[in-house]
Amino acid sequence: MMKKALLGLVFVATLMTSCKEETKEEVKEAREAISNEMEGAIDTAAVKVDAAADSTRIKAGEILKKGADKINQAAEKLKESGKE
Repeated sequence: MMKKALLGLVFVATLMTSCKEETKEEVKEAREAISNEMEGAIDTAAVKVDAAADSTRIKAGEILKKGADKINQAAEKLKESGKE
C-alpha cells in the first residue's frame, strides 16, 4: 500500500514538473512575441518621427526661403527708392 502511495506521489510530481516546463515554455514564447511586437512598434514610431522631422525641416526651410525672398524684395525697393 505504501509503495502505491509513493508511486502515486512520484507520478503526480512528474506530471506537475512536466506541466511547469510546458508553462515555462509558453511564458517564454509569449514574452518573445511581446518583445518582437514592441520592437516593431518602436521601429515604426522611429520611422514616423524621422519622417515628421524631415517634413518639419523642409517646411521650415521653405518658410525661411520665403522670408529671405521678401527681405531681398524690400531691399531692392529701398535701393530703387534711393536712386529716385
